Formats: sequence, C-alpha cells, structure tokens
Amino acid sequence: MKAYLILENGAIFEGLSFGARGEVVGEVVFATGMTGYLETLTDPSYYGQIVLQTFPLIGNYGIIPEDFESPDVGVKAYIVKSPCQDPSNFRSKGSVDAFLKERGIVGLCGIDTRALTRMIRKSGVMNAMITVSPPSEAERVKAEAYVISNPVAAVSYRNKITSGGALRVAMMDFGAKRGIAAALEARGCEVISFPHNASAADILAAKPVGIMLSNGPGNPADPANSLIVETIRSLDEQGLPVFGICLGHQLLALAKGYATKKLKFGHRGANQPVKEMATGRVYITSQNHGYSVVADDCSFVNINDGTCEGLDYGRSLSVQFHPEACGGPLDTAFLFDRFIERLGK
Repeated sequence: MKAYLILENGAIFEGLSFGARGEVVGEVVFATGMTGYLETLTDPSYYGQIVLQTFPLIGNYGIIPEDFESPDVGVKAYIVKSPCQDPSNFRSKGSVDAFLKERGIVGLCGIDTRALTRMIRKSGVMNAMITVSPPSEAERVKAEAYVISNPVAAVSYRNKITSGGALRVAMMDFGAKRGIAAALEARGCEVISFPHNASAADILAAKPVGIMLSNGPGNPADPANSLIVETIRSLDEQGLPVFGICLGHQLLALAKGYATKKLKFGHRGANQPVKEMATGRVYITSQNHGYSVVADDCSFVNINDGTCEGLDYGRSLSVQFHPEACGGPLDTAFLFDRFIERLGK
C-alpha cells in the first residue's frame, strides 16, 4: 500500500507502508548508525519522534528482545529505505515489519532517504506526517502544529527498580536506557531507580553514595522539567558525586547555571567524534540528542560542530554522549570508572 511523508515545509515523499498502518505526526530526525536499530527503536529518548535511518538496509539481524534498551518502543514512527523481511540470525525472534505491526508503530519504506536526510541537514529537523491517504494542505498544517508535550513524564518509570551491588547509586530515571544500570552493576553498584518526579528527600532517604542522571527525551529547558532541575540542584548541594548522561548532562548543567540550545539537526548515531580537552584524545561515541549545553569550559567537545559534549565539576561530571553505548562503540566506557572512583571521595 502506498504511504506518504508530508513535511512541515510542504515537501512530500511517496513510499510504501510497512509495520502498522495509520496516520501519525511527529518530529522527523535522522540516525546514522549502521547497526543498533534495535537499541534505537527501544530508546525512550526518541519519544514523540519519527526516526529516519540513513543506512539503507534495516532489519537484517531481526528482532532480539535481549538487546532492547527498554520494554517499550520509543519512536513514534519509523522510516527506512529497505526493511529486511527475511532476517538471518540465530537469536532473531522475527522481522522489523512484524515487530512494528505487533507494537502498533507506523512505518514508511521505499522513499529516497538520502534526499530526505539532505533536506533535514539543510533546513533542520521539522514536524512531519506519515499517512496512507493522499496528501492535502490540511495535513501539512496539522504537522506544523505538532508539539511534544512533557515527554519525560511519559517515559520515566513509576517504581523503584533495585539491583544488587556494594555501592548504592540512586538513578533519576528520565527514560533510562537499560545499558546505564548494567554498566554500573558491572562495576559493583547497587542501582535504585527513582521516577522523574521523586523529591530530593525521597532519594536521599535511600542513602546513596552517588547520583546517576539518565538520558531522556525532549527539551531540557521545558518548563515541565523545572522541578527536576530544582531536585538535581538540591542533590548536588549535598556533596554527593553526580554523573549525568545525555538529558541528565543537560539538566545538571541547567542546575549549575548553564543554558541550553536546540541544534539544527542534532547528533544521532554511533559515529560521533568527540575530543577530550584535557588529553587531546578523540573518541568515537554513540549519541542521540537534539539540544546542547552552551559552555566554554567543556571537558569534551564535538569535533564536527564544536558543541559542548561534557562538563567536569570536580566532584561531579556529565557527558552528552552515551559511554555505555549499546550497541557500541565503547571507547568512553572508562567514564563509569571515573565516576566510581569519585564515589569514595
């Protein structure tokens, strides 16, 4: 069945429907990873977004639930050039097409994904609609009006999740990827997750030796996040080491008095080069964000556009990229060791 992508700027791409059929509106963004589509699909940071994969063939190793980053699908809709219908992997439990149908996620395939990516790079991310109905002006206007509302509350877990270990770390869950807790557990931490609206008093009552601020979706400066920023500020004033990743990095920066800004098309993929300012070394990192911190005293910067990729506060630290990086690369996994070292000081 034919399906259409109608962009906010009026451009229309005609392709084919796959996954669930229906009509959906969201912010269309592109991700450049050659692998890791399972982690992309299940990353809560993509909440409210239509994800375009720039690599043309997606789904060749199938659906592997053990590799999911969360129980739910984060993306609002999914665009690929060519979905693989016959995956080849002994761990596979089915195709991407069947998985999207099962989860009710609309997909679009068969369009010129290179042309769409170039358009986003030139014009910036924008809203779009996927529909199986012939395009109309009314649908374009509808796409223009779309706003992602309070996304952190939509993906934050409501209950504490405790895992074993000697060092107790409290994680504020803004839509956490499973790999973050796994990286802490591998280093001897007990991770207790708290929902986004937990108070500083509730978190401190668990007697943690450190605070983890997870990744998550949306604009860090959204007024809906103001209470989160105040909670982080209160926790930081207690003298506990804090480690922020992605949205956690941005929210910690806001609590410390920095500002944030929206990027033209963001950084999404597993091939983003960042430079550590103290050593001059360059690392390849996995990233997924559309906003950045405005700062001149960065611990890491993005080689491509010079944006802030990390801040080091002495006791606390934060990075824009994902050092746990499921499914890779793991160049910066040492940052978890850095955080562990500070827990005992």
